[in-house]
Amino acid sequence: METAQKITIGELVARDYRAATVFESFGIDFCCKGNRTIEEACETKKVNVSEVKIALDNLLDNATDDRHDFNFWPLDILADYIEKKHHRYVEERIPLLLQYLNKLCKVHGESHPELFEITRLFSTSASELSAHMKKEELILFPYLRKMVKKPIRSSGVKASNFRSVKLPIHMMMEEHETEGDRFKKIAELTNNYNPPADACNTYKVTYSLLEEFEGDLHKHIHLENNVLFPRSIAHEAKIQQLELK
Repeated sequence: METAQKITIGELVARDYRAATVFESFGIDFCCKGNRTIEEACETKKVNVSEVKIALDNLLDNATDDRHDFNFWPLDILADYIEKKHHRYVEERIPLLLQYLNKLCKVHGESHPELFEITRLFSTSASELSAHMKKEELILFPYLRKMVKKPIRSSGVKASNFRSVKLPIHMMMEEHETEGDRFKKIAELTNNYNPPADACNTYKVTYSLLEEFEGDLHKHIHLENNVLFPRSIAHEAKIQQLELK
């Protein structure tokens, strides 16, 4: 494994997503806070950096090579993938989770009042994530698709609401961080998605679905923050350089 101090954990996961499982096992945020080195992340979490590096080496040496290398996907295809896989997943899971959470509040809320705060946090996340994805699908992703097909000026592609793709990307990344923080609170309130001893089957299923939802959100944010967005900014910069010649 490359150990240069300037390599960030986000870049490491971008190169090989299997590294994400190692960072998650140590409680290290590789998506919203993926701009840190392994050393910086371990210092913040009070984790032994040597243990993390050994775990990374073992995993990457022994795992099979059946992964997607998103770094070589065309930007428009990657945007399509994120939309069809992660956006659709969020849309499908939100109604089910809200239904289960509301049921839990009615049945178990008196003995487990934390359920009301969990439901409030998830409801807020559901609303804001839905709006966030619409902004990507209606504004940012269409711009990226047009930008890939032809240079901006020759194709008539204009960023009507922003001077550079950096501006909407900055906004999306800020919203990603908000959602990451919100789910950290949900994880704390659910005891890292471990249901209480008196939990019924619906209780257990709900916590499992919440954990799955957070895991998918981490992958979703990682693909955008650490792969799609940096490559989009670099692509726009190349176009601008060509236009100046």
